[in-house]
Formats: sequence, C-alpha cells, structure tokens
Amino acid sequence: MFSDFIINQLKFTNTIVDQDVYRRENTYMDSNGNPINYHELLLVYVDDVLVVSKAPKDVMDKIGESFRLKDGFEKPTSYLGAETFEHRRSNGEICWALGSGKYVKNLVDQVKTMLDEDGDSLGKAPASQARRNQVGPLHPKYKPELDTSPILDDRLHSRYQQIIGGLRWAVELGRVDINIDVALMSQYLAQPREGHLEAVYDIIRYLSIRPDRRLLMSPKRIPYTKEILDSFNHTADWTEFYGEMKEEDPDRMPTPLGQPVKITTYLDANHANNVVTRRSQTGILIFVNSALIVQHSKKQNTVESATFGAEMVAMRTARDLTVSLRIKLKMFGVPIEGPADFFCDNDSVVKNTSIPTSVLAKKHNSVNYHIIRESAAAGILRVAKIPTEFNKADALTKILAMYQRNNLLNDVMYYKSEINDPSEKGFDE
Repeated sequence: MFSDFIINQLKFTNTIVDQDVYRRENTYMDSNGNPINYHELLLVYVDDVLVVSKAPKDVMDKIGESFRLKDGFEKPTSYLGAETFEHRRSNGEICWALGSGKYVKNLVDQVKTMLDEDGDSLGKAPASQARRNQVGPLHPKYKPELDTSPILDDRLHSRYQQIIGGLRWAVELGRVDINIDVALMSQYLAQPREGHLEAVYDIIRYLSIRPDRRLLMSPKRIPYTKEILDSFNHTADWTEFYGEMKEEDPDRMPTPLGQPVKITTYLDANHANNVVTRRSQTGILIFVNSALIVQHSKKQNTVESATFGAEMVAMRTARDLTVSLRIKLKMFGVPIEGPADFFCDNDSVVKNTSIPTSVLAKKHNSVNYHIIRESAAAGILRVAKIPTEFNKADALTKILAMYQRNNLLNDVMYYKSEINDPSEKGFDE
C-alpha cells in the first residue's frame, strides 16, 4: 500500500535494483540563481523512511497528509541500528558519520550477562591471556584452524552463533576494524571449539574498550599522488584483443543528474593463509569518493598454488562487486566519472590486467584474467600498483597489530578515545 502511495501520489519511481529505494527528478536553484536538476531519493525499510532531498520537508509533509508520522521528523540520528552524525573533521570539512556505539555497548552488555551467569567475566579468561595482552581483537599469530580444544556443548554452541551474529551486524554498521577477525571466526559456526569461543570473547573485549569507532562518509575525492596517477596505463589500446568494448548500461536507466562520483577499489589476498586447507583470504574495500560503501573479507573457494592466482581471484571478486555497485548507482541516477580505479599490490597482476600485450601462461587463471581485461577494455575499471603499506584492503586479509590497522584505516574511521592507549596516537580526529 505504501509503495503504491509513493509511486502514484508522490510520483517517485522504483529504482528496480533496490526495491526499497525510489527516485524522483527535481530542481533547485544554486547560489547564482541557476536551476540545477537532481534526483531525490526516498528509502523505505518497513515503517522507517529516509528522504535525501534539497527539500525533504515537502516530501515528509505530503506523506504526513495520508499517514501518521511518529514524533514528527528531523535530520536522521539513527537508521537500522546505526547512529548517524554530522561530523566536522580537523580540516574543517563537514561530512556524515555512521556509528554503532549504542549497538556495540548493548552487545557487550549481553555477553557480560552471559559470562556473569557462568561466574566469569570479560577480564578473566586465562585461556586467552596471551591474546588479551595485544591491542587488537586477536593476536596476529593466532590460527583458529589449528585449535584442538574440546568442541562446545549445545548451550555454548548456540551462544557462539549468537555472538557471531551480533558481531557481523556490527561490521555491517561500519566496524571495519574487526572485519577480518569476525570473518575468520565465522568459518567455525558449524562446529566451534572452546578456543574459538575465547577468541570471540577477545573481540568483545576489544569492543568494550573501543565501543564507538565511527565510519566517515566523506564526499571528498580520494587524493592521488602523481606517482599513483602515472602508474595507470593511460595509453592502453585493447581493440586488437577485445574489439570495440563498451560498458553496458542497465535497462530503464534514468538520466544521470548532479555531481559525478568516483569509485575507488582496494583489493588484496593473503595467499594460503589457512595452514590446514591452504585457501587464501580475499579483502576488498570499495569507496564512492571517500565514503566506504562495500567491505568484503572472505575465504576463497579454491586453493591457489601461487600468490598471483590468489590475487587474480580477489580482483575478479572486486570486479564483480564494483560492476554491481556501478549498476546500482546508475539506476539511482548518480553520474559516475570514468572507470573505477583498482589498486593492487601485486606487480604481476597489475601488468597482466593493464598492459594489453601481456600474456598469461597459466590456463587455470585464464577466465578471471580475461573477464578483468575485458572490463578494462570496456572502461569499467583500470588497475594500478600500490605499495602494500598503503593498500587499505590489507586490513581485511590478515590479523594485524592495532597500529598497523590504524595506519591503513585512519582516514576511514575516527574514534573518541576513552582510554589512554598509545596505539591510538595520531588516529583520533
């Protein structure tokens, strides 16, 4: 009923790619009195409504004529469990921030209650003493696949699954700093062991002292150095290999309006990091301008004999996620500037996907190889080399010490320190 009202009365159009997002073309006057066309967006989740518009009050007033609005309406302070803030950065820039402090505090309190029932506490878990002394959620040398402690009974098995579910939603709400830890421990949901549960408690301990790290959604472009810009192969001509390739626009795509955005993708693979199965871990971060939109950390489905193969699999996954995001933005009416910029720290992968004349010798990787190269030929993406110490996706492929995570994520998140922790130096806004 509400969807019919949005379409027939408010004259919004469903974006199709996301059934809960509607768009409507509108106009506003800039500071010089010139008319600017743009797309208003209306997001719906059950009975929650979020309006993105130059005149959101007009939309909400119209809804209020037919529906009762609880407690009126205002700038959003929360949405789907996340807290939203207007944040002023140290350079004076104002941007939105996404927080999960209240959710994390509730999660920590729930786990504390569970431990109280067992006569234990978050500060007393001798099995994880070595890991607890680290500033990060898990010890950098911790290998959950090598754990041989007893399998959990049904009660603690259920608890393990419940806590992992809570942690995964915290990641969805912006806690990028625990993504790799939660991704690794999520692999043992079917048969967790006592050591795995202690490791999950360590993640909760970490959140208990750092409950309110917030994700910055900056509209600024990610700055590139001249060295990075020069590393793109600007003269690549793919015609001889793939013909006249062009990115295919989705059916019923609206006219793009407003300021164009730039997509930047960081990707990495930790080759054969699982010492039992020797499967690699993929890590991907996708930004729209400087706003993190997609974070992905997952074990690969195949065993790769070399780092090249693992990185190629990661790039294929990143390519698929980026194409999906490009389609969604196009259906929202958002203009996209040029190809997505892919940053990878493997020199061989960069050369094979950016130099048309390069040749792949291994047949096993040829499918990923050609899909990525065809996407480069179609102008969907372009690939450049980035040093490992600047590859943000590295934080999603391996357990790093906290100072290393901070160095990679310090322009993505900020944290109002509640403890005197030297690892946070230079990290707070």
